[in-house]
Amino acid sequence: MTRPPVNDDKVGRSSVIESTGSQKEKITNRAFSKTVLLIDDELDVTTVFGLGLQDEGFDVYTYNDPLEALSQFKPNFYDLLLIDINMPKMNGIDLSIKISELDTNVKICFITAGDTNIVLRELYPTRSIGCYIKKPVTIESLVRRIKAELE
Repeated sequence: MTRPPVNDDKVGRSSVIESTGSQKEKITNRAFSKTVLLIDDELDVTTVFGLGLQDEGFDVYTYNDPLEALSQFKPNFYDLLLIDINMPKMNGIDLSIKISELDTNVKICFITAGDTNIVLRELYPTRSIGCYIKKPVTIESLVRRIKAELE
């Protein structure tokens, strides 16, 4: 999916901006002030979730490469991180630990298609898993859960 950047200040929204790097999309809607960083190695997940969250008024930044997301991370910028657990190069738990060292206040929700909640608690007994979302998930359920975490 390739769309040219569109800035239409009349509606306060910019369209999907796609680059050739690992940062696939920056999706914004200025009508809502919450900013979400979405990291998932599957392009279709970041695209669908990103657009769904954008439609609900979130500013969304997406990455398909956890190492690039970490290197580009901006402390005190995001309201919530939505991180896939099972990714190549670095899993979501290790990524969240590194990010938490950079920003102690950011909220994190983990997403996964696997049934790993019990395994995660065994592997990371001192790490609070907190928000855990199992895929597949509808956009409505995802938005409801994210809004609840941000309250």
